[in-house]
Amino acid sequence: MIDLSEFKGKHFHFIGIGGCSMSGLALIMKHNGFKVTGSDIKESAYTARLKKAGIDYTIGHSKENIYDADAVVYSAAIKPINPEYAYATANGIPLIERSKLLGLLSSEYKEVTCISGCHGKTTITSMLALIMQEAGRDSTVHVGGIVDFLDGGIKIGHSDVFITEACEYVKSFLTMKPKYILVNNIDDDHLDCYKDINEIFDTFQEFVNKLPSDGIFVKNDSDELASKLVPASGCRVVTYGTDNSDWNIDSIEFDDRGFGSCNIYSKDGQRQHVKLNVPGTYNLYNALAATVCAHEIFGIDLETCAMALDDYSLAGRRFEFVGERDGVKVYHDYAHHPSEIQSCLEGAAKVKHNKLWVVFQCNSYTRARTLKEKYGVSFSLADEVLVPDLYPGRDIDTGDIHATDLVDEINKNTHNAKYLATFNEIKNYLLRNWNEGDMVLTLGSGDVNKQQLVFFED
Repeated sequence: MIDLSEFKGKHFHFIGIGGCSMSGLALIMKHNGFKVTGSDIKESAYTARLKKAGIDYTIGHSKENIYDADAVVYSAAIKPINPEYAYATANGIPLIERSKLLGLLSSEYKEVTCISGCHGKTTITSMLALIMQEAGRDSTVHVGGIVDFLDGGIKIGHSDVFITEACEYVKSFLTMKPKYILVNNIDDDHLDCYKDINEIFDTFQEFVNKLPSDGIFVKNDSDELASKLVPASGCRVVTYGTDNSDWNIDSIEFDDRGFGSCNIYSKDGQRQHVKLNVPGTYNLYNALAATVCAHEIFGIDLETCAMALDDYSLAGRRFEFVGERDGVKVYHDYAHHPSEIQSCLEGAAKVKHNKLWVVFQCNSYTRARTLKEKYGVSFSLADEVLVPDLYPGRDIDTGDIHATDLVDEINKNTHNAKYLATFNEIKNYLLRNWNEGDMVLTLGSGDVNKQQLVFFED
């Protein structure tokens, strides 16, 4: 792992620069005094912002693009056969995976706030970013999703405050230099790179132990494993989520759209009513987490937090309205872990509808294999679950798991699942069976958000 301080002013080339996170990191690197170029296979919504910032990029990959590069940054989608990746490897040019660069960048800031947990990171981070903006507080923000008010997933600030998602995948958050950490939950995700839940917990504990003595640790007491984390530094700890926590919510209500409101309150008597324009109980607790960080870390008053949250819209692929056909509204959510699916369906159930159709594309053979039983009990709030073929993700099909195995497991419990191999088959089935007033919710972190567009084709 390189030391960025030794590379100041040097040339970093980004393979796959047109992605949401990669383009954002490129912008931050340029702002921090590094020379930045990049390449991608096509233009994207983010390349226009790169061009506006004066970052040169090429469409198409070629080894000539990195002849004078001092380091090469690549996304998870880039394979070793990529000509730029291969040239860097053959010629000793340092290669840095995207998430590792994010950790290295944190060393450029004095007040790094890391929002971590297996679920809810993007929402909590973007909520906190909006609160900071409403309060007029300058900060650099990195979110792993598309956020309208950030015009992508990044905001360039001019202070020492850096707010970012901190992802546990392949232990990448251990490269961060945090002063403040929030842990929302710990779950059995990413079992393609972790042995079991115990290793995941131990990795979160190692991450929390990176906090300095003058840092702040914010943890969700309603999550069994997160509540057990204790920073070795003995820094200040703030809790939320239960009646015994420093902060919690009560007086929860929902309207016909599933949008929630509640009172956020503290043990020392502070209280603030909060109204959201996003659905679900889980998002009220996400709002609680963001408010606790804003107030306890940055001293922002609760009224300002509430005003910002009232304007909050979910990031892309988070209960996102896709369109309507035959009087049926179609939504999409990135939820892919059983815990996320159950929370998302709880939110969807509060939205006024007749029949709730769920289209679930499982992303990765590993998840299907290791979480099969949990998927089996996750769809009780759906009227019917349509399951296409598995999306491979980073996995290789070893032939020991199939989408029909998930369907069989779901039907052991709720008897509401059906296997339809392709999205065209799902579309035809829906067109024959849905009725005005129904709702379709597509779930998954693969390419379901692209495949679902076939529902609107004649």
